[in-house]
Amino acid sequence: MRAALPAGTGLPTHARRARRGTLRRIREWVGTLLVYGVLVLGGVAMVLPFAWMLATSLKAPADVFRNPPVWLPVLPRWSNYTDAVRAAPFARFFLNSLIVSSAITGGQLATASLAAFALARRVFPGRGLILGFFIATLLIPGEITIIPAYLIVRTLGWVDTYAALIVPFLASGFAVFFLHQAFLVVPRELEDAAAIDGATGVGFLARILIPVSRPAVASLGLLTFVASWNSYLWPLVVTDRNEMRPVQVALRYFLDADLGNRWPELMAASVLIVAPIVLLFLAVQRHFVKGLTAYGLKG
Repeated sequence: MRAALPAGTGLPTHARRARRGTLRRIREWVGTLLVYGVLVLGGVAMVLPFAWMLATSLKAPADVFRNPPVWLPVLPRWSNYTDAVRAAPFARFFLNSLIVSSAITGGQLATASLAAFALARRVFPGRGLILGFFIATLLIPGEITIIPAYLIVRTLGWVDTYAALIVPFLASGFAVFFLHQAFLVVPRELEDAAAIDGATGVGFLARILIPVSRPAVASLGLLTFVASWNSYLWPLVVTDRNEMRPVQVALRYFLDADLGNRWPELMAASVLIVAPIVLLFLAVQRHFVKGLTAYGLKG
């Protein structure tokens, strides 16, 4: 008779190991499928409203609320876009948003770079307290500051001007904190080498620190531009004339102009407003993802 194999040796042990390995791979596959399934469902939920907006912008008014729904019109009506542009001074609204968003983005990048450089690369009394103050401002809802900010703007005579739309947002606690985290990870040796070469603090910031932190700067610029472009409540409060309104507030003009029931034109205007943001994101997508993952979560 063949001798019995000792427990824990030989083929039975190999079989058990193979079985455990197979079960582990199955669990990994199932976990991966669940993760990708949740991501796909989340992606569809986010893209669906934009797809409906784009499809509606090409429909005839009678097809918008047809039951069952019609996703793709048989004959796309590109004239909805020209009708939307002609229905209001759209070019002026677009120019206002471009001026305001660009100015705010440039201002925040400049002020945040200087403040973050001082807090991250210089040692002085109260540095941690000042950084904590910037972080504490993130806890204050923006809606709370609207009334006092409006009173200041009105006192200065800035109502219905670019100054009212731009100046209150030229500095941001979030921007300072975000660049502070990015500047912290830059090696001190680079600054020492720049000092040996005769570079001043501002020179090191402009020539080395900002280029090295390009992903973080691009991410902050994108976030700031999008927030400014999508701003609605503050521009609605400080503007009275259509000539000074940005695109988000200008959508109210379509309702005031008796276009509320003409959804194709309203959706066409919305597509035109969203398009610059999408193009900007695609242009800086690589830097944006790298900036968030490399700097946004570091302590």
